[in-house]
Amino acid sequence: MATLRETRDRITSVKNTSKITQAMSMVATAKLRRAQDAITAARPFAQQVQKILGNLAMADTEFVHPFFESRKTVSSIAIIAVSSDRGLCGAFNTNMLRVLSSRIAALEAEHPGVTINIIPVGKRSVNAAKKAPQAVVQEFNDVFGKLSYDTAVDIADLVSNGFLMQNFDRVEIVYNEFVTVMRQEVRTMQLLPIVPDTNTVTSKQSVDYIFEPSRADILDTLLPMYIKLQVWRTLLDSNAAEHAARRMAMENATTNARDLIKTLQLIYNRERQAAITKEMLEIVGGAEALSSN
Repeated sequence: MATLRETRDRITSVKNTSKITQAMSMVATAKLRRAQDAITAARPFAQQVQKILGNLAMADTEFVHPFFESRKTVSSIAIIAVSSDRGLCGAFNTNMLRVLSSRIAALEAEHPGVTINIIPVGKRSVNAAKKAPQAVVQEFNDVFGKLSYDTAVDIADLVSNGFLMQNFDRVEIVYNEFVTVMRQEVRTMQLLPIVPDTNTVTSKQSVDYIFEPSRADILDTLLPMYIKLQVWRTLLDSNAAEHAARRMAMENATTNARDLIKTLQLIYNRERQAAITKEMLEIVGGAEALSSN
């Protein structure tokens, strides 16, 4: 059984830990507000661009942009794996890496002999990719400390050039989507070739398209911007989801620490009471022995 000093030291240690986790929860809450505002502002623009893109893609024309090209033989696939740079955010990274492993297994079963290339984004993803058998195209480490649109541009340019040069036949992104403060879901999205969302396409009967300049020129300008925007949106989503997950993890840790303090305090009081009782019995016993002599 632990001594009184050991129990008292453990109570002090747990109290200090609870102060740290509470402070981390408050910091995550402040960062979450900014990250949530950023993703909320980015989503409407991304949805509108996707709608315009869908209408352009469905317009009657013989021209097919290379980004829409669905290749019959898929021999190489690039997967952008977005994680966090730091831990202490619950199962945030574990869930993403689990989905990534399942997706790789599914792709290898669907396309025998396919080469899977990983583009890790975030320190946790980079560390995991180094231990994986798949080839790493390029690492993007420590990007969420100061998240920048330039990072999204670099990633988008990397996969776009790789797709156009036929180094990749398909590009996918695995990331955590921010749904609510209490809920984050791991998503897998196909980035290239682009698959227009038919749910956002305006009916052809109600729209008569006149392209100025040509449809090809419009797509050449719009599609690279769309790729960059989609990558930027996933980074913002993952950033907001990370702070939400860390906030919940730190709140749970603080609650557990306080519960543990109560339990340890009861144990300490019980041990202290037993020690006092023992000392009183020893004193009484000594006094009786002296009086009998």
